[in-house]
Amino acid sequence: MLDYLIVYLHGFLSSPQSHKAQQTIEFVKGHYPQLTIEVPKLANYPQQAVEVIENLIAQYPNKKLRFIGSSLGGYLSTYMREKYSGKAVLINPAVRPYELLVDYLGEHVNPYTDEKFFLEQKHIAELTNVDTPQVSELSEYWVLLQAADETLDYRQAEQKYQGSKMTIEAGGDHSFQHFERFLPDIFRFLLQD
Repeated sequence: MLDYLIVYLHGFLSSPQSHKAQQTIEFVKGHYPQLTIEVPKLANYPQQAVEVIENLIAQYPNKKLRFIGSSLGGYLSTYMREKYSGKAVLINPAVRPYELLVDYLGEHVNPYTDEKFFLEQKHIAELTNVDTPQVSELSEYWVLLQAADETLDYRQAEQKYQGSKMTIEAGGDHSFQHFERFLPDIFRFLLQD
């Protein structure tokens, strides 16, 4: 238990205060109090977000890495898992956010932090730089999808991660309704070697 690092990566316009992040933290406190979990506050810009994650990983050189990523956090979790190995659980992960976020160029306010930021074309390029068109070791992934996700087409993830452990539920939404049901199984999956 002590040799694992769980890294929870939140999505775009989200934060460590998000409902799923908080549910995950509470679950670990209640069931795996000796487990190290980090829920970094990711920068609003992709390259800076990657640097935050990599600096965090560098602080735990002897830990086995385990990622839980939601939406854009799922995209970044895939990049990190491919780069550093380990395992990843992806919740309604973004597959091609560099296409989606073109529609989001301009000013934004993060609803959790009230931070204003301005998304530019160069940030789309930063997202493209950490794309992983092919994933290796599909057995190291578990992908949780809800088909009525209003933000992302779940079929993109279904196709990209074909061959991995996958759960697809009818209905739901982008936030992945009733995520907490899966926490016991998520940790069983992540804590198996």
